[in-house]
Amino acid sequence: MRVAVQLRLMRILSGSNADRKGCFSMTAFAPRSTISRYFAGICESTFQTRLGVADPPLIDYLSELLIRFVRTETMQRIRNLSGRPAVEVVDMLAEADNRIGLAKREVHRHIGDVTLFWTGIYPESLREMQSTNKKDHFVDYLAQGKKAYHIASTIKTDRQDDTPDEVLQLLSDRFEMCAFGLGEVRREWERRDEGETRILLTE
Repeated sequence: MRVAVQLRLMRILSGSNADRKGCFSMTAFAPRSTISRYFAGICESTFQTRLGVADPPLIDYLSELLIRFVRTETMQRIRNLSGRPAVEVVDMLAEADNRIGLAKREVHRHIGDVTLFWTGIYPESLREMQSTNKKDHFVDYLAQGKKAYHIASTIKTDRQDDTPDEVLQLLSDRFEMCAFGLGEVRREWERRDEGETRILLTE
């Protein structure tokens, strides 16, 4: 399911440039700077112009989230002690419990990102991801996403490249609005793709 959705997203951006395993290289379809401009433009238009959200750090975070989740490996970045990827929220929570400090902060931020991405961009996928045979069957993605961002915001960091605590707390406080806005972002890029028109990502 996760790979299929990412394939769909990538085809919208550049046509089908996937390898046989369903994975993409960032340079296979467009420079990162071009993709950044594409998502930044849609997010700014959607959140600031249409929804009236004038918060550049928050909008920048959401556009960066989309860029990161284009890559298949982003979904698999959290791994357990045996090296296996934790792709279900239940497994990610277990890993968060086993970590301390900044490592714990990063896992909770990732849980927030994962739940926000699926809740906002592809909510129709949740039915299969939370089916009775899945570990996430009883997980409330919305509630867990809000909680994860909040926990991450309470773990202090002195690394300049880390997401500010204030942005993480804002993501927790406004999770529903962010999810709705990301759904509008999806509708906008699909609108642009109507009529089999491909978005050409060129410098």
